[in-house]
Amino acid sequence: MVDAAEIVLTQDTMTVAWHGEGNEAHPTDFLTLVAEQHRANFDLWHEEDRARDPFASDADIAWVKRAIDRLNQRRNDLVEKLDLWLLEYFKEQNPAAPMNSETPGLIIDRLSILALRIYHMHLEAERATATPAQRTRNASRLAVLEEQRHDLRECLDTLLREIAAGQRRFKLYRQMKMYNDPELNPAMYTRTTS
Repeated sequence: MVDAAEIVLTQDTMTVAWHGEGNEAHPTDFLTLVAEQHRANFDLWHEEDRARDPFASDADIAWVKRAIDRLNQRRNDLVEKLDLWLLEYFKEQNPAAPMNSETPGLIIDRLSILALRIYHMHLEAERATATPAQRTRNASRLAVLEEQRHDLRECLDTLLREIAAGQRRFKLYRQMKMYNDPELNPAMYTRTTS
């Protein structure tokens, strides 16, 4: 069975490795998708940091904005792939079971973002150049983030168990992102070339 603890461990291991502080794991099957989706969030996180640089030029911001749009599209596409994989895994869902409003893929995406927040808040809680008050405040924030992830991990495990037992079901919800599609974004399809 798919296990939320393995998902969280994969996200944490990859976050550390991508920051150059550890060895990159080589997950297989479903966890490979988890790692790919987490990588999109990892890259998105760092592009958003660049977008907030007060010394970035207008050209830099324009480039970063386009990168953020591409990464956000990839992130959403990979959430859908996670859900498609899980729909195949749970082929025999009970059609009479109550529908869960949030898909497992969306929960995994939230866990991914929490992994990044926890990693970065941990750095801030231990940053040597921070004041003692800043370190204390950030350590407190870190504890809240860890509690939130623990709760969300348990919610995912419960949902997966209930799906397997026929007590809950889910279906794929397509995001239908329009901003990157030249046929759906008016700023793209109304532009005429000279």
